[in-house]
Amino acid sequence: MYKILKKEKIGPNLNKFVIEAPLVPKNYQPGQFVVLKVDEVGERIPITIAEADKNKGTITVFVQEVGKTTYKLGALKSGDSISDVVGPLGHPAKVDKIGTVVTIGGGVGTAIVYPETKAFKKAGNYVISIIGFRNKEHVILEEEMRKNSDELYIMTDDGSYGKKGFTTNELQELESAGRKMDLVIAIGPAIMMKKISEMTKEYNVKTIVSLNSTMMDATGMCGGCRVEVGGETKFACVDGPEFDGHEVNFDLLIKRLSTYEKQEKEALDSYNRCKLEE
Repeated sequence: MYKILKKEKIGPNLNKFVIEAPLVPKNYQPGQFVVLKVDEVGERIPITIAEADKNKGTITVFVQEVGKTTYKLGALKSGDSISDVVGPLGHPAKVDKIGTVVTIGGGVGTAIVYPETKAFKKAGNYVISIIGFRNKEHVILEEEMRKNSDELYIMTDDGSYGKKGFTTNELQELESAGRKMDLVIAIGPAIMMKKISEMTKEYNVKTIVSLNSTMMDATGMCGGCRVEVGGETKFACVDGPEFDGHEVNFDLLIKRLSTYEKQEKEALDSYNRCKLEE
């Protein structure tokens, strides 16, 4: 069992967990993820590690309540335990000193791009960060991103905080102003990563994305997380999760993300009914 040392609600349907998992931080690098199971009969869900503390033996993850399992996890409290934490999994991000790096996070994707922002800054790069949210209520990790960025731009769809618009709008402004960009890292909703990759391909700027394809066993055996990159089939869990954004077939990714929508809705509806009957 893995103890939840701290559970904090930080936004609408968004929770921050600090979990005791001593073996995971020993080998963790930015860009990697873990697979969690709430209980013995629960499903396995992949969650990217936002922070890892080797001394304390803890990992920090941000989990958005979108389906049955994430709602079950959100119902837990500090002091409760979950049955399994497996990781770190996936290839770590390739972090080098290359010049000016633009890191872009969309919504909860900000929790994924945060450790990479910190790593690229520590490596001596000039880091420009753009993070986008639905509205002010959904903004997360502002201070952490500001601390590890030379420039930080916050975007909200409705203009309730920061600048009104999308992350793509700010990226366009940077390009129009002739700003130097040696690398773009974009992590968030698939449609956001698609739009950014299309833009940066025109700018001739290398772009890395982290793919959120549906994972089941996270070992490459089930094939559930397969994606098309450069015309070849890849598995996000063992070949990724990070890939060249200019090579990803985003249309196929978006289509596959909706494969189990019906089953996911039925599972969540059943879970909510059971809770009402308790």
